[in-house]
Amino acid sequence: MEFSRKSLVIKMLISAIFLLGLSSSSVAEFRLARHATTSTTIEYPALNCRKHSAVLTEFGGVGDGKTSNTEAFKAAIANLSQLAEDGGGAQLVVPPGKWLTGSFNLTSHFTLFIHKDAVILGTQDESEWPHLPVLPSYGRGRDAPNGRFSSLIFGTNLTDVVITGNNGTIDGQGAYWWKKFKEEKLNVTRPYLIEIMYSSQVQISNLTLVNSPSWNVHPIYSSDIIIQHLTILAPVDSPNTDGIDPDSCTNTKIEDSFVVSGDDCIAVKSGWDQYGIKFNMPTKNLVIRRFTCISPDSATIALGSEMSGGIEDVRAEDITAINTQSGVRIKTAVGRGAYVKDIYVRRITLNTMKYVFWMTGSYGSHPDPGFDPKALPVIKGINYRDVVADNVTYSARLDGIENDPFTDICISNVNIKLTSKPKELQWNCTNIQGVTNQVTPEPCNLLPEKEIDCPFPEDRLPIDNVKLKTCSISGNF
Repeated sequence: MEFSRKSLVIKMLISAIFLLGLSSSSVAEFRLARHATTSTTIEYPALNCRKHSAVLTEFGGVGDGKTSNTEAFKAAIANLSQLAEDGGGAQLVVPPGKWLTGSFNLTSHFTLFIHKDAVILGTQDESEWPHLPVLPSYGRGRDAPNGRFSSLIFGTNLTDVVITGNNGTIDGQGAYWWKKFKEEKLNVTRPYLIEIMYSSQVQISNLTLVNSPSWNVHPIYSSDIIIQHLTILAPVDSPNTDGIDPDSCTNTKIEDSFVVSGDDCIAVKSGWDQYGIKFNMPTKNLVIRRFTCISPDSATIALGSEMSGGIEDVRAEDITAINTQSGVRIKTAVGRGAYVKDIYVRRITLNTMKYVFWMTGSYGSHPDPGFDPKALPVIKGINYRDVVADNVTYSARLDGIENDPFTDICISNVNIKLTSKPKELQWNCTNIQGVTNQVTPEPCNLLPEKEIDCPFPEDRLPIDNVKLKTCSISGNF
């Protein structure tokens, strides 16, 4: 069942509480001014401001929740793309209303602005979702071996693209797709809400995303990405509704966001087995901060399991998880190859968790039988510090791979309080090597005590030096 109005209100209240708890410097500010002509000006932060602006209704858009607006979106973006060629860029405003649409493609030097009283609705007419080939780093679709549906909002080979609003909503109406998936009636992979490929200078911010057919936000083969101030909501039993999945991306920032999901709230990826090894594009230089997750059957942040291009230099801090299966989890397997290395996590607050620490070397899912059993992943330099957890069932399950141990694990300053009925074996460790300091309950013998504070880099990644500009839209909203 999709989020009901009552459930959505509850989750939005949770989100509002979360956002209000952030420091004032981290919360996006919107300024609204009304002029004598009743025109409204809304200011918003963005990578770049635009010289040209239009409203969806100028291209035949009808916001009644029933009329298809796929052609209106396509016409608007095609028209604005021509205007943007003069170097000033263009923005399309989605005004108040319910805008039913199929998939549409964005363009460079472009902003899609979704008004707070606007809802973009994903249609359930499959003819309005074009098919795309499988991703080259995956070799097959995640739901089915053939192609995949284009995402609701899609873009490829773009520069300087912004998807934002003043908390407007994108609703994927996912129940239709979840039912088909569970009944194994899909021939191609379900669409995502937002996917940006082979692009740079990307901003996705200040939106509410609900009921995605599958993954919500999927930047892939891209760089210089800012994702912030998102509220992402899906029923906790909905299949594969990952929140944010940076995939073979460089220089990415995810911050000040809240996810309720049926899968991992964040899943860091870089390709699947032999296809990812051949494509060879890692995810690296990723910062995640001030992030909250609710996902009873999945991870707050997952590294993998599709990590065959490599994952390195991930920095996560000020992370909160409630009623979630695990904290920051590593998922890999024989056949993945590549590496997960130089991972830094600090200031984590967890409540009602199955696991605090979880590493899995036998995740097992493969695209086809052609994977290389000699392709062993290298997992090393994994650092956790300053962790507080309450109502926990297992402190840790850390399973490396036989003859391929996970090494250089460091865990320090951790206080775990257990549930009233905890598991007797709190630290289950095999094929790992590392150290711990000031950790309770007492860790396993493979993680001996050493007086150390686990490292966390103090330098700034390049994405943190990107400054957003104050931009505006005006109209009779």
